[in-house]
Amino acid sequence: MARKSSEIRESGKSTFLGKLAGRIMQAYCATLRFEIVDRCGLTRPGGISGPVIYCLWHNRIFTVPAAWKKACGKHRKAVVLTSASHDGAALARAVGVFGIGSVRGSSSRRGVAALVSMLKTLREGTDVCITPDGPRGPRHVIQPGLVKLAEASGAPIIPIHVEYPACWELKTWDRFAIPKPCSKVRVIFDEALAVPRGLSEDDFETWRRRIEELMLRGTGETISHDLR
Repeated sequence: MARKSSEIRESGKSTFLGKLAGRIMQAYCATLRFEIVDRCGLTRPGGISGPVIYCLWHNRIFTVPAAWKKACGKHRKAVVLTSASHDGAALARAVGVFGIGSVRGSSSRRGVAALVSMLKTLREGTDVCITPDGPRGPRHVIQPGLVKLAEASGAPIIPIHVEYPACWELKTWDRFAIPKPCSKVRVIFDEALAVPRGLSEDDFETWRRRIEELMLRGTGETISHDLR
């Protein structure tokens, strides 16, 4: 009998590998020199009182759990959206090492259920982190779920830019980047974006493109919608 596309997948192997990956990330990130740039007041207790939606590119997730714990972990709670696949299960276990929870689902599997879970999480006062071009791409393209969540919840979007002056890029769809040991990592919590409710179809796309362009500026890239 075929598995349902809505099924959350997890196994002992993915749990073990995820926890192992989290410990490796933790030890590796301890060698890095983090610079935290706070443009929205998020990292200061009392700076932003309500929950927020973090937005970062999929290929920069390696160092963000450690940076978030260093900057916000003492006074904020967060969950990460991961896919319902075995890879998503491993990622959920990995970020759990840093005290970050998870919501399972993606645009291709359990999308509606994941959106409902994230809305509930935000209403309970916990931040939500999304990689809007994951889990399969296209690379550096904002999928509509991010804007839908911000519009429905009223929670502001905090773009996160991560700069690696010295890193390796893997030959994956997203060019996953890993900073070199003992190198500097600059993490920018950008100014908050409040998406208004009741957007028309055109306004929704305008907001999606606006966020995408802002995120691309953080990578030094430019957008070219006509070439997609």
